[in-house]
Amino acid sequence: MSKSQVLAFIDWYKPYFKAGGPVRSMVNLVEHLAPAVQFHIVTGDRDYTATTNETGVPTDRWITADAGEQVYHASPGGRSIAVWRKLIRGGAWDVVYINGLYSIWSTIVPLWILRGGRVRRIVAVRGMLAKGPMRQSGLKKRLFLAAMKALGCFKGVEFQATNAEEVADIKRWIGPHAPVHEVQNLARKAPGQQPDPVQKRSGELRLISLARVAEEKNTLFAIERLQQVKGHVHFSLYGTIYDQDYYERCQRAIAGLPAGVVVEWHGQLPNEQVAAAIRDAHFLYMPSVGENFGHAMLEALTVGRPLIISDRTPWKELPAARAGWDLPLEDPARFSAVLQQAVDMDQAAYDELIGGAYAMGSRYLNDPAPVERSHRMFRP
Repeated sequence: MSKSQVLAFIDWYKPYFKAGGPVRSMVNLVEHLAPAVQFHIVTGDRDYTATTNETGVPTDRWITADAGEQVYHASPGGRSIAVWRKLIRGGAWDVVYINGLYSIWSTIVPLWILRGGRVRRIVAVRGMLAKGPMRQSGLKKRLFLAAMKALGCFKGVEFQATNAEEVADIKRWIGPHAPVHEVQNLARKAPGQQPDPVQKRSGELRLISLARVAEEKNTLFAIERLQQVKGHVHFSLYGTIYDQDYYERCQRAIAGLPAGVVVEWHGQLPNEQVAAAIRDAHFLYMPSVGENFGHAMLEALTVGRPLIISDRTPWKELPAARAGWDLPLEDPARFSAVLQQAVDMDQAAYDELIGGAYAMGSRYLNDPAPVERSHRMFRP
């Protein structure tokens, strides 16, 4: 059987990683589907927030990457409608796969060129229509969506949602009759392993966050919830700084924390170092305003580290699974109470959460359904 031919557009792709979840989602998809799908990926030549081609990737031509995918790293000067039209018309594509909604070169231009055509187009909205993100610059986003619909750029387009809530978001903002594939994001293709033990003393707590320091990731909220916590707490932040003003607000909040609570920002962590960093912590602590998947959350579960997160992610009913807590952002006092509970927790209680987290992560890793659904989505 011949492979499906998929042309994909995404702003960032490996070797770059600082954009986080969307890049990881695309990399995982390619690695899992490589035997059945030939991906041709059009992307940029630099990382998120970077101003240069830091790794020296070849630009403005196709190269073969690790999993056999073809990648076109476009330089800023090499981007034009004419070049994009040539790339789109340069193959017999079964699907054109768009990652995200608001990018000029990865969303708007491809959909504009393809409007009215017969090539299947699938847009992965990547959580961008969720309640939390839509509240940020909401008027601008609504005007953008209205313009795209008026210009016919969404006509005949299919959409990918990763859960039932995202299906509802697409139906609300794109239209009730929009065709939607409910296909979960895929986990990193890696063998499972038993969780490493970690010492947990009552009165001590190590937290980790793997997310941009940004409003949509709720970094400031996470820091402020530590103001009333008693004990020795170390909170490690790994991620890029998206908004300098927001980061300075976070710094002021850190300065007001009790003496026993330390928050440190370490910058972005390369993907190959993520698992080890999570293993050194007791909990992944990320009360973000919305996640369509949450790769860092799955990474934590698969190495047996419980979560303290908001209830706006697919990882729900954590207390029942003994895998942590998913809490409403409308109740900040509940976050503070849970953090204090985590500080006070002893080894026996914590070991129970390690087992629950690992069991939850293992169930997801061993479920063949997400890969099968992804295959079906790309079949001609």
